[in-house]
Amino acid sequence: MARVKVLNEVKSSEIFENVGSWDLCLQEVLYVYDEGNPEEGFRFIYRKENGNLQAARGQARIPSLDKAEKLIEEARNRGWGNNKY
Repeated sequence: MARVKVLNEVKSSEIFENVGSWDLCLQEVLYVYDEGNPEEGFRFIYRKENGNLQAARGQARIPSLDKAEKLIEEARNRGWGNNKY
């Protein structure tokens, strides 16, 4: 089992208009496992209207590669999208 700490996040609503009720997010995260050995990385995840994350067992539907690329580009513009782990 792992706990997840969000280090940085960019939301689709910050760069697109009319994104709908759920917000696709790109996050830089730290996975903290029970047995130790934390791992850093990135994930796509949705935020519901109420701001809660939508846990989907590691899957988030990406509406288009264009949207994914723009979220990644914005993360790079913010200075954390080029981090390598």
